[in-house]
Amino acid sequence: MRSPSLLSLLSLITSSLASPSSPAPNLHSRDATTNLNLSLPQHPLSINLKPQQTSTRDLVSLDGLWSFAIDNTTNSTATPWTSPLPKGLECPVPASYNDIFIDRNIHDHVGWAYYQRTVAIPRGWSGQRYFVRLEAATHHGRVYVNDDLVAEHVGGYTPFEADVTDRVNPGESFRLTIGVNNELTHETIPPGTVEVSEYTGRKVQTYLHDFYNYAGLARSVWLYSVPVEQYIEDITVVPDVDWDEDAETGIVHYTVDTSNGTGSIEITIADEEGNTVTTASGANGTITIPSVHLWQPGSAYLYTFTARILSTSTDPPRVVDTYTLPLGIRTIAIKDAQILLNNAPIYLTGFGKHEDSPIRGKGHDTAYLVHDFELLHWIGANSFRTSHYPYAEEVMEYADRHGILVIDETPAVGLAYSIGGGVSSADSPSTFTPEGINNNTRAAHAQALRELVARDKNHPSVIMWSVANEPASDEEGARAYFEPLATLARELDPAGRPITFANLGQATYATDTISDLFDVLCLNRYFGWYSFTGDLDSAGIALKEELTGWSETYPGKPIIISEYGADTLAGLHSVMGLIWSEEFQIEYLDVYHGVFDTFDNVVGEHVWNFADFQTKEGIQRVDGNKKGVFTRERRPKGAAYALKKRWSGLNNTGLGTE
Repeated sequence: MRSPSLLSLLSLITSSLASPSSPAPNLHSRDATTNLNLSLPQHPLSINLKPQQTSTRDLVSLDGLWSFAIDNTTNSTATPWTSPLPKGLECPVPASYNDIFIDRNIHDHVGWAYYQRTVAIPRGWSGQRYFVRLEAATHHGRVYVNDDLVAEHVGGYTPFEADVTDRVNPGESFRLTIGVNNELTHETIPPGTVEVSEYTGRKVQTYLHDFYNYAGLARSVWLYSVPVEQYIEDITVVPDVDWDEDAETGIVHYTVDTSNGTGSIEITIADEEGNTVTTASGANGTITIPSVHLWQPGSAYLYTFTARILSTSTDPPRVVDTYTLPLGIRTIAIKDAQILLNNAPIYLTGFGKHEDSPIRGKGHDTAYLVHDFELLHWIGANSFRTSHYPYAEEVMEYADRHGILVIDETPAVGLAYSIGGGVSSADSPSTFTPEGINNNTRAAHAQALRELVARDKNHPSVIMWSVANEPASDEEGARAYFEPLATLARELDPAGRPITFANLGQATYATDTISDLFDVLCLNRYFGWYSFTGDLDSAGIALKEELTGWSETYPGKPIIISEYGADTLAGLHSVMGLIWSEEFQIEYLDVYHGVFDTFDNVVGEHVWNFADFQTKEGIQRVDGNKKGVFTRERRPKGAAYALKKRWSGLNNTGLGTE
């Protein structure tokens, strides 16, 4: 069977986004916004609720060792495997495959790779529907049941699934093969370029983002069941608070979507002790919780929201399906250049992070998850940005339970041809062109945004959506590209969270063309490193001038310094504070913090980066980006102790949250 190519699939998505009554906007015209269809019509999602084990659902983990092989052909349509993979290689799931094997051909592979195992459908699943669900496949995934392609998805960081009910009977086994393609083009998110070497005939991948393009099944794979009669497909909860003088009342607007409308819906909300505090009936409605316990950073009170489908054909009614969600009651708002969490100003302390660790690459690891959050708590951080892609949903759930605030970002990084690996290029081509970042790219970007919000809309830890990281927002075509996406982001989230993007340093307050579309200014600035290198006196002056310009241009918008930092080699010391030394990193941060403290509208500081991380090979990096305040193995540099002292002081003075 011949499967659609990546380009044709993206073209299909593009056609579904285009308005039937108006032409596609011209992205390389600065005046192209006049005839835009700003609504970007909804494209169907292949995302449902995260699988869970309940009294009506079963869940089987498919994590572990899978047979593995790479496809060395340059055929972009990739013939499916219709027989067992060659013996020899086994690859762990979840994990990126690049660093697992001692094989440069696998490490550098560009194209399709295949995972395979035998899966048995439990005999007890008669009368159930059952699905194979992938939490992520970087960046293009295909699912085969025996010889047949049953599901396909483009986008490396959000889940998709295949309904296999009609292909395999309970008690039977099948060959499950998953194809994963890591190729990036100018029409994918993130973008890149694939060329074939004239010398070796091998594909070579280039890209503009400064982190390694790890590939494979980096997150879990599941087999799960739901009742065939009727099941809960989705739940949306929107918390609010009535700020009464005596005791706050929690408000929960909810919607429950089901596979059909035959049963009745019952809602229960329980407190952390398991006591029922309120109930309701119906597929949508509003519930109040008197004397509510608010979800706060560092004090993450979670209620349990339970939805049940009841069959009224029996007496008493029979439970057909049930699903539970953690529920945090909190509000988030922007007012007077401040971020208000539960009606009080909040100052964000924390980092840009990466899903990155030795050997596993971007593979989700629960030990690293817990240890990283312990380090966030130790250092006094109350927040992080999911730079530069959605993280595993287990990370979001852990943030919910432990009171860490999250700026949730799409995979839209590398939308500026003027930079590559963090280094500017003066003679680079224009970004927004038919041959570059174009309408098809934006279609993929819109779909990535839809899937991010659909997955993470119920997490109380998520306080903001970041639409992109460091796009060329000063270039012609940027506004035509981003205005529909900003509108879409507001339409997608029923909770109305603020939206932002991380601004590129060369897109100053005088040249940026899109910041008025967003609620919060997130600025990535590297004075003293990429410019004024080593000259911290000049860096401080330049930073203050920049923040003054943004404050005067956008007086009502809060500012978060979403990236600032300097590469630092752990163990390198200098009595003169020379660059790359631990002393320089500390002095660099001190200069920035001194400037931040003079601006009331600077409401957050996210150091780049939490930990050192791997990047593509090149003469600009030696074994990765070294801007972490922890090493890649999570050992602290001197700057970690300096940040701990500062952030503890900010929290103690009420600017942060205990």
